[in-house]
Parts: sequence; structure tokens; C-alpha cells
Amino acid sequence: MTKAIRIHEYGGPDVLRWEDVPMPEPGPDDAIVRNEAVGLNFVDVYFRTGLYKVSALPSVLGQEGAGVVITTGNRVTNVRPGDRVAYGTGPLGAYSTARLIPADRLVKLPDGIEFTAAGTMMLQGMTAYYLLHRTRQLKAGETILIHAAAGGTGLILCQWANHLGAHVIGVVSTPAKAELARAHGAAHVLVGAQNLAAEVKRITGGAMVPVVYDSVGRDTFLQSLDCLAPLGLMVSFGSASGPVGSVDLGLLAAKGSLFLTRPSLATYVAHRPELEQASAALFDVVLSGAVKIDVNQSFPLREAAAAHRALEARQTTGSTVLLPGA
Repeated sequence: MTKAIRIHEYGGPDVLRWEDVPMPEPGPDDAIVRNEAVGLNFVDVYFRTGLYKVSALPSVLGQEGAGVVITTGNRVTNVRPGDRVAYGTGPLGAYSTARLIPADRLVKLPDGIEFTAAGTMMLQGMTAYYLLHRTRQLKAGETILIHAAAGGTGLILCQWANHLGAHVIGVVSTPAKAELARAHGAAHVLVGAQNLAAEVKRITGGAMVPVVYDSVGRDTFLQSLDCLAPLGLMVSFGSASGPVGSVDLGLLAAKGSLFLTRPSLATYVAHRPELEQASAALFDVVLSGAVKIDVNQSFPLREAAAAHRALEARQTTGSTVLLPGA
């Protein structure tokens, strides 16, 4: 048996239950990992509320964690019992003291990265990697716009983009978060999305930006489009305020022949070489000190409901870790 947070129905944080859950035997390509740290991400809220559907109820939540391999199936060669590992994609199940996972979704942790950071950096950090390197290759000297710049993914994006030579305009919800974004590489920080296009026009001298990274969704989508230069790219990679809904493609033409994409990490690391490339790049930039993982909140895993409430109320900054052993 393992202890886990499960949902039996969709809804608010109160549907999260701390329960005993049977642990299946690993198949030939599986591993069992004892979780030492589990990451909290807004995608967990999407699954809890039913915006994203789980395959079946009841379901354990969570996509990201770090721990130690306990056992493996007989065809597994990339990890072995005792290895320190982390994961950020794959089937749900991270909100548990131990879990079954396909072994090809695991990557070995370098010695210089602790479990607490690793458990919260994989999903957000590999997301930052693909956004800056694959969705669009960032160029030194460019000015870009990042929403939710003081959140977990936002802080990594700000640091990594700054490291690559870009000038970051960060958008946050409070003055305190503005200071945090500045400390992590944002050259300009705007509090709130009101008059966003006018502020971006002022900062860029009328040029606007070639790309906007927007994880907020419905509340900022149209404002984000207005910040783009002609032929600019709108990267809508989250829905913290709700889904964007249907989009009039004519708007993209009217606002300057804009491009629009809705990417997901699962697609960008679907194949093992892509996962290895993304995780290696993340480990390198963290070990170099160019990107620091700020774990600013921690909760016992059994108190995941409190963590969800804090996240949805925008009371968190940086990353939040759930601790199975606490």
C-alpha cells in the first residue's frame, strides 16, 4: 500500500482525500519510485476541477516529483534501484508516498541538485526550456513579455531568458511580486494587465514585442495580442484565469498577421531523446547558477488541499513543494 491524495469527483480543494492506495506490481518497463518531494502546479488544479479529465475516477493527482527508485521491471535499463530520479511528465500519480511510473519517463538527478528543488523544477523548468528554445528560439537583445512572472514557471523563464540575453517585461499581480520578478532578471515589471499594450509600447519605443508568453489565459489573452509586433507570436501555455475559449482568427490578421500556439510539455518531451535533451539543458542551467529554483512554500502532502487554496488565491510565489514524509 501507499498513501496518496486522490479525487473521487471533480470540484474544489475539499475533494482531495488522503487515502491508502494499493501499489500494483511493476510491469517489465515500469519502476516504483519512493517520492521525496512532489511539485505543485496549476495543471493539478485543472485535473482536480475537471477542466482536464482524468482517465478514470478515483484518481491520484500530480505529474511532477523526485525520489529514489525502489524496484524496476525486468526490461528497464535506464535506472536501477537506489538511483536518485526525477520526473515531470507522464501518467498522473505524483501525489503519493510511492508510485508506479513508466521508467522511460524518469531521469537521473545530478549530485548537485537536492530532492526539494528537483521535485518542483521538472515540469516548470522543462516548460521554460521548450518555450525559449523550441516553440520559438529566443534571440539575444529581444524584448519579450512574460505573464505571471513571479510564479514558478515565470521566475525560471525570467532568469533563463535574461541568461540568454533577452530583455524581459514581466507582468505580476502585486508590488511584492514585482520586486521578486526584478530580482530574477525582469528588466521591467508591470503590476496588473490594465493598459498593458500602452505600457509595452512605452517601454519598447513603439516597437512592441515579438513574443508573449501567457499562462493566465482568458483574462489576459486579448491584451497580450495587442502587445505583439506584426508577425509576432502569442504563446498561450496556461489557463490560470480560465480557458481562452474560441478565437476569431480574423483578429490575428487585423492585429498584424499574428501567430498563435497552445503548446504543452507532454508533446515536446513525448520521445525519450527529447526528454533527455530538455532535462539535461535544465540541469546544466541550474547547476551553473544562471537559474535558481526558489521553493518558497512547502506543505505536507496530506495537506494538499491547503496548497491548492494558496495557489488559486495567488498567495504563492516561485515553486511550492509537497512533502510526502512530513
